[in-house]
Amino acid sequence: MNLSPLYRSFLTVSLLTLIALLPACSSETMSQSRKPVQWRFAIEETVGSVQHKYALKFKELVEARSEGNIEVTIYPYGTLGTSDQITELVDMGVIQFAMASPGHLGKLIPEVQVFLLHFLFSDDDEINNKVLNEDPELRETFNELYARKNLKLLSIFSEGWQVWTTKKSIQTPDDFKGVKMRVMTSPLLLAAYAAYGASPTPLPYSEVYSALQLNMIDGQENPVFAIQEMSFYEVTDWMIFARHAPFISTSVTNREFFDSLPPERQKLITGVVNELNGYILEVQKQFNRERLDLIRENKPKLKIVIELTPEQRELFRQASQPVREQFSEMTGEDGEHLLDMIETKIRALEAQDD
Repeated sequence: MNLSPLYRSFLTVSLLTLIALLPACSSETMSQSRKPVQWRFAIEETVGSVQHKYALKFKELVEARSEGNIEVTIYPYGTLGTSDQITELVDMGVIQFAMASPGHLGKLIPEVQVFLLHFLFSDDDEINNKVLNEDPELRETFNELYARKNLKLLSIFSEGWQVWTTKKSIQTPDDFKGVKMRVMTSPLLLAAYAAYGASPTPLPYSEVYSALQLNMIDGQENPVFAIQEMSFYEVTDWMIFARHAPFISTSVTNREFFDSLPPERQKLITGVVNELNGYILEVQKQFNRERLDLIRENKPKLKIVIELTPEQRELFRQASQPVREQFSEMTGEDGEHLLDMIETKIRALEAQDD
């Protein structure tokens, strides 16, 4: 990973100091003693989020199925650093598990930015879930990409559709002109919003509310549950459902850590994450429905565009197409093949449903 020696040293010392204060060692040799093995799981979101719900269920199932021989500690957003930093901690072996969303991971694994392309995925969540988790060819491709960076991919899941909250109405690409839109640090997200005419502005998640409040930015995108829990709707006037892209997350572990585990522990992890795929899809649907109701209740005057017209969506779709070419340039033949594979599989499943 692209860390300067000075930063890596600082991060290592800081985190080792913190970890020293936590329940001790994650080594599998602990299983020979009476103390349970400690596994650490860092997430990119706050308590009460979709990722937190995923991690809680992971903890519940792992601890139950290990009969108390493993304890999982969850670290919500900010506890161990930013999204980029917790991925570094997995790579360094300081923690065992983390959420790694492509909006940040794209700097490390450029090909995962395919998840950020607008108007690629199906409007049907079930189809997207099936393609991402049940297609062996696609899964093997992603496994290899993550393994190159010492990460083992555990699961891929949607947290719901990205929704724009802005200070002005956005219903065509022309409306984006001059809008300072907060994005994650992915080069492809910068390109996506520049293609609409916006001024994309990378900012850490924790700084978005204050940046909106101080008019440093004009808008942001997140699933509904995140908009509610972070109160972004309080400091914007519009909420627009363009259904341009789902927010995809991935859960990862350190590859060397996983490979060092006994086969029964490896089987425990893979069994749990496979079970979580269907579970978290239903959780995010429920969360996003309930949180939208809360937003409406808390801010009745918020202007909500629940659906763009087909004609409006087509304008955005057309404006987004050049970004696919940029993705291919960033990622080469591997990325182009991955994009073609995903699109072909999604369209094939959609055709079956017609």
